[in-house]
Amino acid sequence: MAMADQHNPSPAKDAAGANRNTGVQAAPATIADPVALDTASPASTTAAAEPAAKSAAAPPAAADTLNVYDEVEIEDMDLDIDEEFYTYPCPCGDNFVIYVEDLQNGEDIAKCPSCSLLLKVVYDPAQFGGDGGESFEVDTSIQDFSGFFTEAARVRDNSPLKSLTKYMNADPTLVSLGAGLPHPDTYPFAQVGAAVAPAGKSIASCSSAELLDVSVTPAASNSIESLSKFLQYGNGRGVPSYSRFAQEHTERVHSPPYADWDVVVSLGNTDAFVKALMLFCDRGDTLIVDEWTYPAIIGTVVPMGIRMAPVRMDSQGMVPEALDQLCAEWSDSAHPLRMAYMIPTAQNPTGATMSLDRKHAIYAVAQRRGLVIIEDDPYYYLQFEAYRPRSEIGDLEERYANLPGISSLVPSLLSIDVDGRVIRLDSFSKVLAPGLRCGWVTAPKYITDKIQFHNETSIQQPAGVSQAIVSKLMNEQWGHDGWERHLVQIQREYAVRRDRFVDLCLQHLKGKVDFTIPDAGMFLWFRVLLNSDMQNKPGAMQEVFDSMIANHVLLVPGYMFSPLGASPEVRDKPYIRAAFSYASMDDFEVAITRLARALEPFTSQAA
Repeated sequence: MAMADQHNPSPAKDAAGANRNTGVQAAPATIADPVALDTASPASTTAAAEPAAKSAAAPPAAADTLNVYDEVEIEDMDLDIDEEFYTYPCPCGDNFVIYVEDLQNGEDIAKCPSCSLLLKVVYDPAQFGGDGGESFEVDTSIQDFSGFFTEAARVRDNSPLKSLTKYMNADPTLVSLGAGLPHPDTYPFAQVGAAVAPAGKSIASCSSAELLDVSVTPAASNSIESLSKFLQYGNGRGVPSYSRFAQEHTERVHSPPYADWDVVVSLGNTDAFVKALMLFCDRGDTLIVDEWTYPAIIGTVVPMGIRMAPVRMDSQGMVPEALDQLCAEWSDSAHPLRMAYMIPTAQNPTGATMSLDRKHAIYAVAQRRGLVIIEDDPYYYLQFEAYRPRSEIGDLEERYANLPGISSLVPSLLSIDVDGRVIRLDSFSKVLAPGLRCGWVTAPKYITDKIQFHNETSIQQPAGVSQAIVSKLMNEQWGHDGWERHLVQIQREYAVRRDRFVDLCLQHLKGKVDFTIPDAGMFLWFRVLLNSDMQNKPGAMQEVFDSMIANHVLLVPGYMFSPLGASPEVRDKPYIRAAFSYASMDDFEVAITRLARALEPFTSQAA
């Protein structure tokens, strides 16, 4: 397949008219088995089963009236004039239907029944029934959600002082007496650096570390800025070489399917979440969340006067049918639902990971209900293979030889975002170090611009020393290939930890808890199998927690992850979260046996 040049998108579609009906809050429920989704996989360009009915075709348009984002040339496509129609996969997961009777005229405009994208099919009638040369062009102009901006977001603009830097950048002969910047000669730093493990190795496993440094006078061959640039005030977008890596990486991994996307720096995903939230939610508004969610999100929205509408989950995360019901039954017309927050990979706290089919189903609901999605994905690169008992594993090196790296990760919501409704949050916290406070946001440029303007009056940008180290490491020391080798090594570390932890849980906690084994991340979400005496006893889970502390083992009570707060009914939900990320693996068995002892008085006996 050959990809054509990107063209300017057509005028943005107005999302203000989208269906804003939304639903009542779904009651919290236990984590159940994955529901069966009625989502067909994209079909190849071949004859297909007869559709229910032929929909009215979109009127043909001249080539110069279509704003083409992408062109795919399909070679050796053998069309048969006797067939009635063909299908072609749409990025949203549904299929275009291409009718032969239209194709014989040399051109057809097909419309996706799910997301309304247009597919332009061009074919030479003289070659019909022959081979190759077909051109499929897809119009992927995005929707404009700025009509949903809060008043603060609407009026937020470029800092007046920051707006003057364009003149300094454009004219190297300009002498600036306007910028109130400290002179670099006053900085006491000539060089900053770090000793890092070679790509694909951990510090514990390598015999020697590699040195990287960023200096005031870099070598001419350097692709990153001088230290002075990193240490100076920024423009809210990030130092260019850092941002460039984030953009290149996003293109390589997610390839957003629309043209006008961009990245902007953050101090990590919590910082990014606050700024994305403030674009669309104000006091009195409601944010859609999972029925169990990250406590920092709860702690952020509650003081802002923003309510939360929890949606039922299963072992793949948010249930699309429950989300759709919530939206359909929503009755607060003064505060329509506009935004949904989710952690699609290794969800915190449940460890649930959405399959691609689940993401398509969630995205389809967001399209139908006019929602913007915050895709908070700090654990995205911590995906690994399904668990197998240790008794079934032969050679450990072989067991971990096929980790996903980057190429085999479950595609992100961003990668299927044909409308520009996904705001994706990425962070180096889980894959380099959280203390660096470095991350980035990917979204349509009109959204990243607003986040940049917010940065300019708050954080400015991540710390210069952190950006310098990350930029040097990613752009020069490791590069994209070395970065992927590092991610494979991180995946292996967490896969080994997950497997060892699950082995011990299955050995020691039978009859005391149940749980879904995660395929990614750091967490196990236990449902405590309380015995009949404890199931309806007020304060039961507080007794369980006290017993854990008395037995010198700490897990997080489930109620701390509930958007409904610490009401008695929530406090007694029988859930606790365990993390296998931090404790030494040598301590795993100690911790699990202590947990078993702590749960013994409150649970059913092992079968």
